[in-house]
Amino acid sequence: MKIQNLINGKFVNPISNDWIDNYCPANGEVYGHIPNSSKEDVETAYKSAQKAFKHWSQTTFEERSRILIKISELLEANLDQFAEAESKDNGKPISLAKSIDIPRAASNFRFFGNAITQFASESHESVGQDAINYTLRQPIGVVGCISPWNLPLYLFTWKIAPAIAAGNCVVAKPSEVTPMTAYLLGQICTEAGLPHGVLNIVHGLGSTTGQAIIEHPEIKAISFTGGTETGAHIAKMAAPLFKKLSLELGGKNPNIIFSDCDYDDMLETTVRSSFANQGQICLCGSRIFVEASIYKKFKTDFVSRVKQLKVGNPAMAITDLGALVSKQHLEKVLRYIDLAKTEKGKILCGGQKVLVKGLKNGYYLEPTVIEVATDECRVNQEEIFGPVVTIMPFNTENEVLEMANKVKYGLSATLWTNNLKRTMHLSNRLEAGIVWVNTWMLRDLRTPFGGTKASGVGREGGFEALRFFTEAKNVCIKY
Repeated sequence: MKIQNLINGKFVNPISNDWIDNYCPANGEVYGHIPNSSKEDVETAYKSAQKAFKHWSQTTFEERSRILIKISELLEANLDQFAEAESKDNGKPISLAKSIDIPRAASNFRFFGNAITQFASESHESVGQDAINYTLRQPIGVVGCISPWNLPLYLFTWKIAPAIAAGNCVVAKPSEVTPMTAYLLGQICTEAGLPHGVLNIVHGLGSTTGQAIIEHPEIKAISFTGGTETGAHIAKMAAPLFKKLSLELGGKNPNIIFSDCDYDDMLETTVRSSFANQGQICLCGSRIFVEASIYKKFKTDFVSRVKQLKVGNPAMAITDLGALVSKQHLEKVLRYIDLAKTEKGKILCGGQKVLVKGLKNGYYLEPTVIEVATDECRVNQEEIFGPVVTIMPFNTENEVLEMANKVKYGLSATLWTNNLKRTMHLSNRLEAGIVWVNTWMLRDLRTPFGGTKASGVGREGGFEALRFFTEAKNVCIKY
């Protein structure tokens, strides 16, 4: 199968006729090809977007809302097709794609389709000066959206929905590892009546296609989700061009468990927050700190529950963990498990590749729990982004707070306690953009999303996203 670029409402081959193999993680086989788009392809996409912007930016909020909500309805109507494609491309269980990824992608379009009709400007009366100030929020123009492979459609739509809702036109690049659902989305958008050129999708490598988007002098904003190193490169390139930047980057998130928690709820949620999507979620709680008084019990119970998780064919309903996204990523995660052993970490369970019947070349790995003696070891400091978590005990609030904040990242944190004073104290001092208390991954799309330190710049979600994709203009009138 050949995936094509979507430019000006048409599916087209790359100008250079350069193609990349697309692999199925479940069996390790090539099942298609995608464009490795060049500067010329990006320029063609930009011109299409620029031409469409004049009309799209002047459409009413109601018209944009109608189209975005129609896209959401079509995604829901085609749930099975999209979920199967997402699983084939990414390796995640079909059941997960059906219950989380595709419904959330539809929700993104519905949410921003509604939000744009409620997005209001401010006005300020200057009493005694006979003047009034009001602020216009105007679309930026042509913007670039670059999304990752771990939640392909979920995060792709998280960017393009607010960009389009705000009146911009988009040149978007999905991950070259997981291009299929973005390609299918292009068909949905056309069916929903999105005008040609409003959304242009160019496929390819970050070093070619992505680079062409970020260095294009007339693409005025970049919204990127991915690795911290790539985010730093984008910031370096974009700064001299004065582009607006939204960077949602890596995480090494602490999961802090106190003895006064609701134990059964904590245990069930911690298993999920450790290994959902094969641990390939930037919000996974990969560093587990447990109060010493319950540490032995937790270790026994947690390892027992993890050993019960089923690794297997993503198409099977009983599968808890599917395949990792690529052979290269599997090898990276395995290197960290080997590193843990040299750092005197103790592998409590997992750590081995899994051979799945009929899928012997797939990228499967056992969920892995590593007991570490110090929070300063590399497996506790560096983002692994796989089904691997570390556990260690702590004695005091101050001790665990120091360990939680010691890493370079600051995306999210999870806190398990029923002590209100402790909750308020630690939530205030944890260096993270998101703090969950007695829960994990409970999201309200109205709230700001993003991290501190090396976890990113800016916020996505709700009106924060609409503010990013617009420019503020103040008008002062003296009367």
